Amino acid sequence: MHEFFNEPRSWVAIAFVIFFVLFGSKLWKAMMGMLDKHAAAIRAELDEASRLRTEAERMLADARTRRESALTEARAMLQSAHAEAARVADQARIDAEAAGKRREKMAMDRIAAAEKAAVTDVRLAAADIAARAAQEVIATTMSAEADNAIIDRAIAGLPAALVRRAA
Repeated sequence: MHEFFNEPRSWVAIAFVIFFVLFGSKLWKAMMGMLDKHAAAIRAELDEASRLRTEAERMLADARTRRESALTEARAMLQSAHAEAARVADQARIDAEAAGKRREKMAMDRIAAAEKAAVTDVRLAAADIAARAAQEVIATTMSAEADNAIIDRAIAGLPAALVRRAA
């Protein structure tokens, strides 16, 4: 046994055992405390990661819902725009047809007025020519007494002619 105490390894072993007997429980508690703190920090980080993941999944679902809602709204707006464009095109076609009919009627009215004016001008010209011809015929062929007889007959027939013209 004497050799045991002369060996430096023995003293290191004894010192190691005494060191662990005296300070082992404190070191054990300190190491366990550090490990517990480290485990608690890791648990907290895992809980935070889990919370962030849940929040990210919720945000993703919310974004998908908003995207779908926006797509639905865009489709509805597009359909509404198509319907409005069709309505405007139909109204423009109807307005163009009505404007064409109005212009056609105005043109027909102008043509009718021009025809009426031309007929009136022809009648007036014919009446003027007939009056000049009658004047010349009367001046060359009739006497003053015959003129007076024609004038008297015309004056006598005037009320009947006015009544016929009024009717």
